[in-house]
Amino acid sequence: MNSVHEISLAVRSKRITALDVVERCLAALPQPCADPLVAVTRLLPERARTEARAVDALIAAGGDPGPLAGVPYGVKDLFDVAGLPTTAGSAIYADAPPAVADAEAVARLRAAGAVLVATLNMDEFAYGFATINARHGTTRNPHDPARLAGGSSGGSAAVVAAGLLPFSLGSDTNGSVRVPASLTGLYGLKPTHGGLPLAGVFPFAESFDDVGPFTTGAADMALVWEVLSGRTAGCDGRSLRLGRLGGRFRDNADPGQLAAIDAIAAATPLLEFPDIARARSAAFLITACEGGALHRRALSERAMAFDPATRDRLLAGALLPGGLYEEALAFRASYLDVISAVMEDFDVLLAPATPCTAPPIEDQRILIDGALSPARADLGIHTQPITFACLPSLCVPLRRAGQLPIGVQLIGKPGREPDLMHFAARLEREGAIGTTPPTGMATPAWQGLVAA
Repeated sequence: MNSVHEISLAVRSKRITALDVVERCLAALPQPCADPLVAVTRLLPERARTEARAVDALIAAGGDPGPLAGVPYGVKDLFDVAGLPTTAGSAIYADAPPAVADAEAVARLRAAGAVLVATLNMDEFAYGFATINARHGTTRNPHDPARLAGGSSGGSAAVVAAGLLPFSLGSDTNGSVRVPASLTGLYGLKPTHGGLPLAGVFPFAESFDDVGPFTTGAADMALVWEVLSGRTAGCDGRSLRLGRLGGRFRDNADPGQLAAIDAIAAATPLLEFPDIARARSAAFLITACEGGALHRRALSERAMAFDPATRDRLLAGALLPGGLYEEALAFRASYLDVISAVMEDFDVLLAPATPCTAPPIEDQRILIDGALSPARADLGIHTQPITFACLPSLCVPLRRAGQLPIGVQLIGKPGREPDLMHFAARLEREGAIGTTPPTGMATPAWQGLVAA
């Protein structure tokens, strides 16, 4: 699989043109109406060719096209793309006025030479962990098309896991990047809240929303993060202090996942975040209240146009007493002080990303505390508390030959994403983590075009 680094280097060194990369990428991507993964909602061939030609022209003139020169990518269907309606995965906004400008994250990627080729499937309004969409369908997992890809950024994960794109953008509110990254075997970042630009991204719950990339390696994640954040992921030479999260984080987890965590961080402290159940309940309340308030008018005017599952959850949120919301916010403020004290002596904590591998589409339930629970609501049982605590988290894929993928969260202090990326790079070198391409899928024609 060609990495972001490989493609950019080949384009900048004139071993291949950005237009050639894009043409082969577009040829490999399925039309939305015939997509076996149900991941692509719109192809953008005219825009992609225009952007690619601009990169090639700049290189021909001796200019610097940027660190992502000619690299194709896609975005979750809630990023503003100039000239297109921003649907947020809903039929309600299919005919909305087109965006007048790109989202800030898209603009930064374009300025760095990246080429936007597609918009990608999601849970309606990002409310779910499964990418079950009433308008477009349910996104399938490239490792087993009979299983969920996770959500709500499932389309963004599926295209990268299938080798159709080298990276993509999703959004993560309570786990919507980390959950699909875990289930499809990718690297997926939930940054420090507000650390990446949210301008032009359709909101869900603004207390928690963040932009997050998907990549197939730590170096690519660091590069994309640098472009989006305007910061450097350079190593400061510190020895990272590690810990493992216990308690509720070990109650519902894959045994192999726990064994891998214990092997990676052997002899490190097993810590507990206090009041995890209360924190998750407060996160549910804040999410529901903010989501319900955002869609209150549309619910009153066009309730039957919503996906029924989304509508019921948004209605419930809109009807919650304001006092509960204020109480949840007050608890969060005090909780952040507690978590800050817990994190004081640690740089990276390890925890499961999802409680299990991808569940079947035909039976979308997972085992939580010994009982079957809806995957759409509970695949984020381990990611939601980390969001609530305002900590950055990088999901990384464990090496599991011949098994379905599952990921681990590398959790850091606010603003310390470089710690997570450098630790991930170390784990790659040690062979503990890494992306495994799906078996039984044809290799896209554009892969292998660029020599490593």
